[in-house]
Amino acid sequence: MGTSRFGPELRRLRQRAGLTLTEFSVALNYDKGHLSKVERGERSASPELARRCDAFLGANGDLQCLSHPESDADRTKTSTALSGWLVGRRTVLAAGTGALIDLGVKSGGQTCSAVGPLLPSLRTQFDQLRELGQSTAPEVLLPLLETQTRMVTELAADAPSATRASALLLASRFAEFTGWMAQEGGNSDAALGWTDEAAELARAGGDPHLGSYALVRRALVTLYSGDATVTVALAQRAQSGELPPRIRGLAAQREAQGHALAGDERACLHSLDKARELLASDDASGDEPVIGTTHVSDPAAMTTGWCLYDLGRPKAAAEILDRECHRLPPHALRTRVRYGFRRSLAHAASGGAEYACTIAGGLLGVLPAVPSATVNSDIRRLAQELSRFRSNQAVRDLQPALARALAPRHG
Repeated sequence: MGTSRFGPELRRLRQRAGLTLTEFSVALNYDKGHLSKVERGERSASPELARRCDAFLGANGDLQCLSHPESDADRTKTSTALSGWLVGRRTVLAAGTGALIDLGVKSGGQTCSAVGPLLPSLRTQFDQLRELGQSTAPEVLLPLLETQTRMVTELAADAPSATRASALLLASRFAEFTGWMAQEGGNSDAALGWTDEAAELARAGGDPHLGSYALVRRALVTLYSGDATVTVALAQRAQSGELPPRIRGLAAQREAQGHALAGDERACLHSLDKARELLASDDASGDEPVIGTTHVSDPAAMTTGWCLYDLGRPKAAAEILDRECHRLPPHALRTRVRYGFRRSLAHAASGGAEYACTIAGGLLGVLPAVPSATVNSDIRRLAQELSRFRSNQAVRDLQPALARALAPRHG
């Protein structure tokens, strides 16, 4: 029902703004004929077009709601997802630490009591694997990560009480990173499973804070699935005042991304302000691995650029992403690809098709080394965005490479 009202409401808001259809099409970098059909209800508006119209006309998310109204089924799905997560966490907490320790399998039937001296080298190994994830395909790295996570968990299970907690916390970090690589490989179910295991390991190691970060990771899965409501709800649950500033700051960033996806600019910018303040107050010193990205120098700024695109403000997004992407270290290939394609998408949506192709062309050469199911979602949007510039030679030259990047991989 909502979608049938989108066209008339779009026309009403455009006319209220004193814009002709020609002026509106030029401002949005969209074909006039296509917009005319959308206003008459002959064509449906894509999520990107709805966001752009909403932002340009100052509709405060109303147009987005009309283009994709939340149904009773959607609301039920949101409630079920959240209640399922809460029930799962209660079960884990009720199990107690002993239940986890019993999961450990003694290597060779012997108890390892010398895990303490191994911890520094295992921590170094974790840092190396995390760095390797910046330049290695998930399917190559995942078997090693899974093996190492199980090994560290087993060592923790057999460790004396003096070193058990530290080993469990390190195992939780291995599990959390394994979940991220599983998501990059396109297996959301495995990603959630490893994330839950990371939370349980952290709790068993005496750190409930790190377990709360699992909510932020789960919110990333729902963000990429396009579920703004659950993303916001999960992220909000990870912002308890008892948690460290960094976890709350990362959760606020994820909440902002969820609000942006829903077209709620005011709530998005408010969450970004919170994230900026919390991350600035974070004391990153300590022996534990840093939670979240280690390659983005200003996560709040980069996330602002990310969100502005989803809010229908691609030109502002491109300006921020240009600046922040130039600050990324050269070796961080996965991070450069992730934000680089979003940057290319923002330029394409702003009408800069040739520059968008230049950016994407360089990234496509790197992509085979760091394939990513999550990045592919932006590549698909970029291909769709560039399809509006079919007469542009740079676009025609790039299209075969984009098609190859999105083709199913075999072997």
